[in-house]
Amino acid sequence: MNRGLYAAASAMLVQETNLDVITNNLANVDTAGYKRRVSANADFTAYMDRIEKVSEDTETKIMTVPPFTMNWKGKQTIGTLALANVFSEDVMDTSPGVVKTTENPLDIAIDGPGFFAVADSNGNTFYTREGTFTLNNEGRMVDGNGNELQGEGGAIEIGNNARSVVINRTGQVIVDENVVGRVSVFNFERPTYLRQAARNLLTPTQQSGDAEAVENVRIFSAAYETSNVGVVEEMTRMIEAQRAYEGASKALMTHDDETSRLITSYSRG
Repeated sequence: MNRGLYAAASAMLVQETNLDVITNNLANVDTAGYKRRVSANADFTAYMDRIEKVSEDTETKIMTVPPFTMNWKGKQTIGTLALANVFSEDVMDTSPGVVKTTENPLDIAIDGPGFFAVADSNGNTFYTREGTFTLNNEGRMVDGNGNELQGEGGAIEIGNNARSVVINRTGQVIVDENVVGRVSVFNFERPTYLRQAARNLLTPTQQSGDAEAVENVRIFSAAYETSNVGVVEEMTRMIEAQRAYEGASKALMTHDDETSRLITSYSRG
């Protein structure tokens, strides 16, 4: 089989996935706290040269076959030539979005790195940069999905009869001049590898590491962070991906035509 067919088809699949990532970014341009995703590719041979090995601590780790390995004929290789790319992963762009001020005292934004922790009704914990909060029927701070904002002692309870609510610079929640809790902020060793569980909800992965509490919390009150998606940049990336897809498609058709002609010529002979 002509290797050019594989290379062209692989390029089409890569750009198709890239377009999906870009489309998801554009769909969340107005989602508070959303972090854009960026697709990463790898050459096929390097991707296949990865092996999984169980270490002594019973954890499965990805390892890469060292260079200059022996091939199946017993000869030593001096390098590879990638004939095809494959989609490897998509990572998160952690750059901050624009902070917008509001008149809602429950809206908060993180000044610097870190994520809020929210919990759903099943006890699952997610991490987010969304800072648009309201009160539920129990008087607890919740995000737009109904997940409860977590403080140092659990969910932050304000009550539905509070006359004044102030969240100060250090994250203290002051209700009617009484401190009722403190907003918790967490960070990760490699936050770019956090997995997107929902539009602006994230969960840790093995690559991101576990959540670690941020000691010196800095909070903007009556404000929230917008998405860090740049429409012009994403549209430019979309056009580039579409053109790359069209180029690969034309290459595929050209190789297919040449293969058909070759088969026809040999069949006549």
